[in-house]
Amino acid sequence: TAVALPMAVLLALGRRSQWPVLSNGCAAFIEMVRGVPLVSVIFMASFMLPLLLPAGQVPDVLWRVSLALTLFLAAYLAEVVRGGLQGVSRGQTLAAKSLGLSEFHIQRHVVLPQALQHCLPGLINHLIGIFKDTSLVTIVSLYELSGALSLALSGDADWRPYKIEAYLFIALIYFVFCFGLSCYSQRWQQRLQLRTT
Repeated sequence: TAVALPMAVLLALGRRSQWPVLSNGCAAFIEMVRGVPLVSVIFMASFMLPLLLPAGQVPDVLWRVSLALTLFLAAYLAEVVRGGLQGVSRGQTLAAKSLGLSEFHIQRHVVLPQALQHCLPGLINHLIGIFKDTSLVTIVSLYELSGALSLALSGDADWRPYKIEAYLFIALIYFVFCFGLSCYSQRWQQRLQLRTT
């Protein structure tokens, strides 16, 4: 997420760029990644990417899958950020230009803060979704919470009588994280609204 969000902002700004090469390139990347299911992206990073790289220079599967998840999340968040950018009125940009601000400072100090405030619920929604989708890495033999539990249940007979409790505990972890992130988003949005009023 720490890498995907800045990348998403750059992709959203690039898609709105006046330069056709940059705009079309960002749009092509976003549409290509968003048009593919996450499962196939994970499979390609895990099994196809090593075939395209020279022998001995293939990163570990964890790094490959992490990169795939980052690019996938960045493409989705870029569209959310672009929606927020479109919600900022053109009058804000014109007023900043009349004050003599450069294009960089207009985006940095005027447009982006308002855009991110507008799209905060959508950003949090996608972050929660990708957090839950991390369980898909089990299909390429990477074990997160549910995968580790399945491994423990199949490898140790002592765990099997407690499988319901174990799955409920994992569900509780997911719920606490997602609910906490949602509450934090609502509190942050209320704080931003208080600043603007």
